Amino acid sequence: MGQSLEQVYVHIIFLTKGREPFLVDADLRERTHAYLAGICRNQDSPALIVGGTEDHVHLLCRLGKQTTVSHLVRELKRNSLSWAKAQHGELPNFHWQTGYGAFSISPGQVADLIPYIANQVEHHRKESFQDEFRRACAKYDVETDERYVWE
Repeated sequence: MGQSLEQVYVHIIFLTKGREPFLVDADLRERTHAYLAGICRNQDSPALIVGGTEDHVHLLCRLGKQTTVSHLVRELKRNSLSWAKAQHGELPNFHWQTGYGAFSISPGQVADLIPYIANQVEHHRKESFQDEFRRACAKYDVETDERYVWE
């Protein structure tokens, strides 16, 4: 084959440090999500959607050919942390949690995942983040250690 073709979708989830509600302001949350989408674009991993609540982010992207998940997450956290602190003086204690969850998504799941991510605020009126994350890990057969997941 004369060319390399890839279509790899990844659902990434990460938290604010200590699950602090740093993103409670809806405008700040939307701007943060837009900034994260820009980082994805700059990493050749375009975001299909970024959403979340005051203490966590869900991101669905198409992973670039030269990008690893760990590199992308590191860039997302590093760049958005610098941006948030520079743009918003009221966030001097803002940090992201160390870990993350990343799950491969088949093209057939993309259409269902987009509205799920878009409706995170409403979703979390019914289900806690912990239960949501446990369910995602179980769905994708990812073993977790409760001592470290919630940091």
